[in-house]
Amino acid sequence: MIDVQSQPDDRNIAIDKVGVKNIRYPITVLDRANGAQQTVASINMYVDLPHQYKGTHMSRFIEVLSEHSNNINIRNLHGILEEIKTRLDAASAHMEVEFPYFINKTAPVSGAQGLMEYGVSFRGSLNANGYDLVVEVAVPVTTLCPCSKEISEGGAHNQRGMVRLAVRFTRFIWIEDLIRLVEESASAEVFSLLKREDEKHVTDKAYATPMFVEDVVREVARKLEQDPNIQWFAVDSENFESIHNHSAYAFVERDLRAKP
Repeated sequence: MIDVQSQPDDRNIAIDKVGVKNIRYPITVLDRANGAQQTVASINMYVDLPHQYKGTHMSRFIEVLSEHSNNINIRNLHGILEEIKTRLDAASAHMEVEFPYFINKTAPVSGAQGLMEYGVSFRGSLNANGYDLVVEVAVPVTTLCPCSKEISEGGAHNQRGMVRLAVRFTRFIWIEDLIRLVEESASAEVFSLLKREDEKHVTDKAYATPMFVEDVVREVARKLEQDPNIQWFAVDSENFESIHNHSAYAFVERDLRAKP
């Protein structure tokens, strides 16, 4: 049969990324507590396309994904990208994997347990400049407004927020460690299951630890800057305000490889 994709193209325009996007696929990822965890991911896979070719072979992306779906993690993403490059005869390959990740959290007083969902993504690229990997987590938190606490006589307003942390690193890092770092940088954690005594503990903790969005990103940044394993990070925090018709937002990005 005629291979239309491999036919020549005379427009002399190379394409930076071409491939498949928004593939919903069951995958298995590393889980610190249980060894492995099954989840469902949204996956994007791309390669470059030289100017002389009309198109790429889309089915080959799915073939590679099918062969590795039971073991997609930050340890073997480099090998998957190498295989994509080989299968599609490409100079560069890119893969983005986004999925919900679940941790069994224990309530602070009662000990009640419930599954807590976090958003996780891996973004890997392999080209002539080498291999690049970014791991990102999205972590819900609670913050209590320092200004509200200062000016109010009977309490302070609090809100749920979302902190997104992306990192580049030297050695292997656990998803759970990134999530924990973020949770310990807010006024209080968010839980899926709390009994009455747990609610008191969490609200008391938040009241004792008031934080603006600025405080949250600065605290995350302070911890990461002290970690020699972290090469680069970007962290943002968005509070879904409880008494304002807007969100509060803060962002910090640092390339620690540029440090003297």
